[in-house]
Amino acid sequence: MIAISFLVIMLSGFIQGTTSFGFSLIALPLLGIMLSLKLVVPLLVIFSLFMNSIILYNLRGYVDLKRIMILICSSIIATPLGAYLLISVDENTLKLVVGIIVVISAVIFKLGFSIQVKNEKLAFVPVGIISGLLNGSVSLSGPPIILFLTNQKTEKQVFRATLTSFFWILNIATVFVFFYNGLINYQVLELSIKLLPALMIGLFFGIKLGDRIQQRTFQNATIILLFCMGSLSIFGSF
Repeated sequence: MIAISFLVIMLSGFIQGTTSFGFSLIALPLLGIMLSLKLVVPLLVIFSLFMNSIILYNLRGYVDLKRIMILICSSIIATPLGAYLLISVDENTLKLVVGIIVVISAVIFKLGFSIQVKNEKLAFVPVGIISGLLNGSVSLSGPPIILFLTNQKTEKQVFRATLTSFFWILNIATVFVFFYNGLINYQVLELSIKLLPALMIGLFFGIKLGDRIQQRTFQNATIILLFCMGSLSIFGSF
């Protein structure tokens, strides 16, 4: 079990280091087969904070918190509403809708279609709200932001820095909540220590590749990952 978990964390860390997203989406369903989600989710939150801290330091020259502050605030405000959706709407229905939207969007972007956005700061409001709703309901805050940045043809390093900054702030808030509720315990910390080398290996090579990969290749890889994210969300709804 530890050996398989090691490989899963290493692969997930590699993808996160390369693109700045996808870690939990890949690791959660695979580790969830072998381990309790009460163990897996806190583990991934700790690792996500650790990874995003390293990636953020590596991309510190591209970080512009003022640019995304509206996005962050909108998402935080909408997250409780997302939690309400989780209570009142069937979770599988939400996952199905999100998956379909993400897959269709990925295909559209692959075909070269994009929407012209004149006021990016204003557009961050609905993007942040949708992200917050998805964060609170099905823990999928990334797709709306990824889709928007892809639509804007955001430069690779700025893309990675923007995503990492956003996720880093959410990670900090989540860690405090988990500690308060006793979800981060000795068992979680023990497993974290055992799997930390896998994370470091995958993250190291992922960051190296992310720094060297060409802009067009990066955009194509992002679209492919979006398609996979949407597909996993659809299949997970059944």
